[in-house]
Amino acid sequence: MLGHIINIDLPLKEDHNFTNKLEKPIPTPKRMDVEKVFHMTGGIGKTSYAKNSSLQKKASDKVKHIIIQTVEELYLETSPKSFGIADLGCSSGPNTLSIIKDIFQAIQGISHKTMHQCTEEFRVYFNDLPTNDFNSIFKALPEFHMLLRQDKKNGVPSIYMGGYPGSFYGRLFPNSYLHFVHSSYCLHWLSRVPSALYDEQGKSLNKGCVYISESSPEVVPQAYFKQFQEDFTLFLRSRSEELVEGGRMVLILLGRRGREQVDRGISMLWKILSRSFSILVSQGEIEQEKLDSYEVHFYAPSREEIENEVRKEESLKLERLELCEIEKSDQSMESYGTKVAMAIRAIQESMISNHFGERILDKLFENYARLVHEEMTKEDIKPITFVLVLRKI
Repeated sequence: MLGHIINIDLPLKEDHNFTNKLEKPIPTPKRMDVEKVFHMTGGIGKTSYAKNSSLQKKASDKVKHIIIQTVEELYLETSPKSFGIADLGCSSGPNTLSIIKDIFQAIQGISHKTMHQCTEEFRVYFNDLPTNDFNSIFKALPEFHMLLRQDKKNGVPSIYMGGYPGSFYGRLFPNSYLHFVHSSYCLHWLSRVPSALYDEQGKSLNKGCVYISESSPEVVPQAYFKQFQEDFTLFLRSRSEELVEGGRMVLILLGRRGREQVDRGISMLWKILSRSFSILVSQGEIEQEKLDSYEVHFYAPSREEIENEVRKEESLKLERLELCEIEKSDQSMESYGTKVAMAIRAIQESMISNHFGERILDKLFENYARLVHEEMTKEDIKPITFVLVLRKI
C-alpha cells in the first residue's frame, strides 16, 4: 500500500548550548532576519526556482551515484522496518522529489537483489525555512506516488511525507530519529550576515561589494569564515544527535579550491553581482549607501576548512570528500549568461527585493547576464562542488 501524510510539524526550539557565546554585540542598523526573508523564488513562474534550477540538477546528477551507493550500504547494514530520511534545505521544484525517488528505488532494488527484508515504510521529512514554498512540493505528491507505483505489481511500502519548517542550524528532530540525511546546495548559506562586517557605527567594512573580493579588508574573510565555523559546527552536532548509530549524511555544497578566498569560481559570480549593482548606482537607480549596506549570507569553504570542522565533531566520521567541477554545456555564451543570471535571481530575489525593492530586479539581472557573457568570452567561470559522506559512529 502506498500512502502519505502531509503534516507541518514545528521543530523543537534550537538548543543554544550548541552555539558559541557571542561577543559584545556591535550596534548596527536594523538588518534582514535571514530566517524570515530568505527563500528560493516559489511557484512555477518564469523567475521561479522550479524553472531555474537546472544547473543544480546537472551537478546533483553528476554525483548521484555517491548518494545511491551510500544509501545501499546503509540499508544493507541496518535493514530498518521504518526508514527515516530528511532532505534539509529542500526548496521547491522538480529537484526536490527527484532525489527521494532515486533513494526509494535504490533501496527497493537492493532489497530485492539481496533478498533482504524489505523496509515496510519510509518517513520523508522536507525541511527548509518557514518562507519556503512547501505547497509546491505537496501539490506534486499525487504524481510522485503514481511514478512509484508503476510496474510494482506486488505493491510498495508506505511512504509518509511531511514538511518541517525551520533552520537546520540547530535541532529539528528527536534523538536517533533519522537513518539518512541529504542536503544539496544549502550549507554554503550562512544563518546570518556576519556582524563583524560592520564597524562600531554600523557601517559596512566591505563597501561596494556584496561578498569577499580583492578589495575587501582582511576582517571581511575572517568574519565570513568565523560565521561558517559556528554554523557548520552547530549543523554537524545537531545532526549527530538526530541520526541513528551508523546513519549517514550526504552533503553537497559549493566551495573553493584552495586557501585563496578570491577565485575564478564562486567569488567571480558574486563580483559580477556587485558590478551589476554598481551600474544601477551610476544610473541613479539605487543609492551607493544602499549598496554598501548589502552583503550576502554566503561562504564557500575550502577542503581543509571542511575537514577541520568535521574533525572536531568526534561522533561523525568523514568517509568521503570529493570535488566536482561542472563544465559549461554546449550552448552559446550569451544563453549561458542568461541561464546563470536566472539561477542567481531565483536564489537571491527574496533578499534583494527586501533590501532594494522589486523594481530593480529586471535591470539588475539583465546587467548580470551581459557581464557573465563578457567574462565567459575571456575564460570559463568554474564553480566547484564538494560532496561529503559522513557516518554516525
